[in-house]
Amino acid sequence: MYAPNTKINPTPIILGIESSCDETAAAVICGRKLLSSEIISSATEQAKYGGVVPEIASRAHTEAVDEVVRRALKTANVSANRLDAVAVTYGAGLLGALLVGLSFAKGLAYSLNIPLVGVNHIRGHLSAAYLVDSELKPPFVTLLASGGHTAILHTVSYLDFKVLGGTCDDAAGEAFDKVARVLGLEYPGGVNVERLAREGENTIKLPSALVKNSTRMQFSYSGLKTAVINAVHNAAQRGEEVGYADVACSFQHAAIDPLVKKTVECAKNLGVGVVTAGGGVIANGYLRDSLTKACQRAGLRCVLPEKRFCTDNAAMIASEGLTQYLAGNFSPLGLNACAQIPLV
Repeated sequence: MYAPNTKINPTPIILGIESSCDETAAAVICGRKLLSSEIISSATEQAKYGGVVPEIASRAHTEAVDEVVRRALKTANVSANRLDAVAVTYGAGLLGALLVGLSFAKGLAYSLNIPLVGVNHIRGHLSAAYLVDSELKPPFVTLLASGGHTAILHTVSYLDFKVLGGTCDDAAGEAFDKVARVLGLEYPGGVNVERLAREGENTIKLPSALVKNSTRMQFSYSGLKTAVINAVHNAAQRGEEVGYADVACSFQHAAIDPLVKKTVECAKNLGVGVVTAGGGVIANGYLRDSLTKACQRAGLRCVLPEKRFCTDNAAMIASEGLTQYLAGNFSPLGLNACAQIPLV
């Protein structure tokens, strides 16, 4: 019978496993110190199809998960029997992909008789900031911007978040990928939109992602995507040459500027002195630069994860796993994968 040792180690060694999409990743931490972070990606294979194919992702995870865990343990110079817990993403993500990492984690935790810690992928993104500053403590305001979520949160404690505002339809990351396809850019779209935007100017009139005249702070990326599509198609129908670099630059401003402005406003209104961020879109150079400068002007400290910890990785899963482990929030071996789970 599975009865893991539940005595809490204040500085545990935790293995994190991530397999929610097309990255098979593993990482090891000791307390808040990162010892290793390894990734085997199927992005090159996915790019042939213009996006992630779930079946291909699942197969790639199956082939890579054992190897990536071995690499993480070897790089960390940690043997499996020294682990205090295994943290793993159980949602949200592609169901088949999640099941690969979760099943492996269950088997490892069972064989070592140590706790299994199921991690909400989105909370993992929010915990990436702790990888930058091990002394970081709530409260602070966090900007979440990823392929599936866009929100501004008040991080009240390590475990508690309050949603201050968010998207009422699509997420910022999804909008970047859609715009990339409209502009004929290859997968992954976000990084290619950013690269093209550097060559253009903010000259195309596009609606702001911030919803005006709303009783709540809301963002809308569906209308912004449509505006980009219309701008490109209407110019083509008129026989006009449209500058794709200008479209990319203008879209980037419309998508990001409101997020930066409102994040800083929230921090000032709440009287907190720190702003953090998480999610794949936070790897965007324009966003990072804009948010850092806006925080400096407002007298706020800005803590941004390294770009490699903004996109999917296991270090952030181990980081959130540590928070849950110290709180005694262990998961049963019956934990199931979930394609969709609440934001917080």
